[in-house]
Amino acid sequence: MFELFEKAVLTALGAAALTQKKGEELIQEMKSRYKISEEEGRAFLDRIQEMARTGQQKTAEVAEAEVKKALDRMGMVSRDDYDRLERRVRALEALAAESVTSQPEDECLG
Repeated sequence: MFELFEKAVLTALGAAALTQKKGEELIQEMKSRYKISEEEGRAFLDRIQEMARTGQQKTAEVAEAEVKKALDRMGMVSRDDYDRLERRVRALEALAAESVTSQPEDECLG
């Protein structure tokens, strides 16, 4: 499942690199065809790139949400949940060990 998320992110990053190259070509074409200035072309490219970044962020957010849903359906816990539970178990084990060692010997024997 993580591989699917990783592929989606890498695809979005590849699209961003392609967008940059195509954007530069678009500026050159617009300069020659529509007689716009370099500054106007750059401003246009900046707007396009910002839209692409926004789209990438949304794509990553949607992909992450879908991965989380899939993990929930499979009954998998997040790394944060696992780490939190691990800390809790260690604390409880330490408390139990402390309790056993602090009891008088005749209480331990029952």
